[in-house]
Amino acid sequence: MLDLAEIIDNYAKGYFLMEEESGELDWYYSNQRTLIPLDDRFRYPTSLQRQINQNRFKLKINGDFAAVIEGCANRPTTWISPELKQIYTQLNQAGWAYSFETWQEGELAGGILGIAINGLFVGESMFFNIPEGSKVAMVWLVEHLRKRGFTMFDVQLMNPHLERFGAYVIDDAAYVGFLKKAIGKSCTFI
Repeated sequence: MLDLAEIIDNYAKGYFLMEEESGELDWYYSNQRTLIPLDDRFRYPTSLQRQINQNRFKLKINGDFAAVIEGCANRPTTWISPELKQIYTQLNQAGWAYSFETWQEGELAGGILGIAINGLFVGESMFFNIPEGSKVAMVWLVEHLRKRGFTMFDVQLMNPHLERFGAYVIDDAAYVGFLKKAIGKSCTFI
């Protein structure tokens, strides 16, 4: 098992953990990174605003952290190994990892798993059990990060889903500059 201080230090330097095909965990670093904007470039479909306005979902932070990890890992192919689940759980217990959740009528609708270090939030994964559950969580998470003074929301790799929220790719030089600023901020997630 990796040392928690080493894990936080590596995330603060822009590395992230993933499981290899061999089953071993390893550190990765990409020369192009994807960020979710925390300014007015953040966007989402108008249909999602209607869902938010209906107040169908309730928000919880760490309401069921273990269930969010399981939801994120519950895919035909997943990089969230049993060892990584243990690491996330230990990071949560130490106050570094969080689940940002939407609930509907007592059921976990969706959630986002991430790591918060000063002004940096690293979105590790997201899932939904109820349609729009993770999308509403994303909108509320961005609002939460803004209110708490975070300056960077790193989602590592682009995909079409994230692009719909205004996610954008930056090169390594820009990433390092943003990362230094975010790590230098004094923010707390909750």
